[in-house]
Amino acid sequence: MRRRRFLALGAGIAALSAGGTLLSGCSAPAALPRVSLLSPGSGEPQWAAIAHALAHALPAEGLARRVEVVLPVGRPEEVVRRVLTAAPGRPGELRWLIIGLRVLAGLEAEGEGALLATAAPLARLVGEREVLVVPASSRLRDFAAFADALRRTPDGLRVAGGPAGGAEHLLFGMIAQGIGVDARRIYYAAHASAREAAAAVLDGRAAAAIGPLRQWRRRLAARDARALAVSSADPVAGLEAPSLRECGVRVDYSDWCGLIGPAGAVGGELAAEVCDRLGGAPAWERACRAAGWNMIHLAGDEFRRWLTAESARVRTVLRDLGLLKHPNTICWGSCESGP
Repeated sequence: MRRRRFLALGAGIAALSAGGTLLSGCSAPAALPRVSLLSPGSGEPQWAAIAHALAHALPAEGLARRVEVVLPVGRPEEVVRRVLTAAPGRPGELRWLIIGLRVLAGLEAEGEGALLATAAPLARLVGEREVLVVPASSRLRDFAAFADALRRTPDGLRVAGGPAGGAEHLLFGMIAQGIGVDARRIYYAAHASAREAAAAVLDGRAAAAIGPLRQWRRRLAARDARALAVSSADPVAGLEAPSLRECGVRVDYSDWCGLIGPAGAVGGELAAEVCDRLGGAPAWERACRAAGWNMIHLAGDEFRRWLTAESARVRTVLRDLGLLKHPNTICWGSCESGP
């Protein structure tokens, strides 16, 4: 259930150094004076697009007066570390970070997952379902055949996907866990992008691939490839494939992104209210529909609890993949960097 927290008059409002604009009588909630949106995903161009969409939607809905998008240089994990441990910014300015599964996994792999526990979780925004695919001519007719092959020879079934330790690698590890296979033995071919991973499976360099559903829809519709399973809890409309849960793998999984801020920032209560209201903001809903983003909005304490559970899940998978204690390895065990 979405919460509605209206700020009290008097001392509660005075505590906001820059404050929002108050209207007399029955008024709309105050707007944030200034927000800097930092998108640290150097390898995640979608995050920058999300930041720019938010920069339009927040002022359009009267949730913030001014929003600036900043694209910091450096590894995402380093950017997050700098922002969360830095001194407060300019008076009246809130700094929000766009983070996602990749950053969470990177911090956990480097032993710094606790850093997120010191942050202020604001909102989970959107998520991308992942799909397990094979070439149209593959002998693996369904997920059961894939699972049987993986159980027989875990290191003999090459599966292509994005970067090591990323969304696809984690999902492959979860699939292995779900069917009783030692995740350290699986053969994962890491690629710089979903496009490269798709090329690897379509030209026969990999037996299967895991990638964002949105990027596979055209090839699936053209019958160039077949989907064996989708990472959602339930089947996806228009997709001829079962969910992983229907296949006996208890996984509900998205490559998600969301917003966090430094803990204890002045104006945090109003920021939480704004992020709560963002989930039902028409301008944001229109932006998500236009871009094809799947809204999975979750705010406040519910997001905090979810992020805690997600961190634990990611940490467990990284450990089982052999990546948790080896943060600097590009590939570990039966993982390789694809050409």
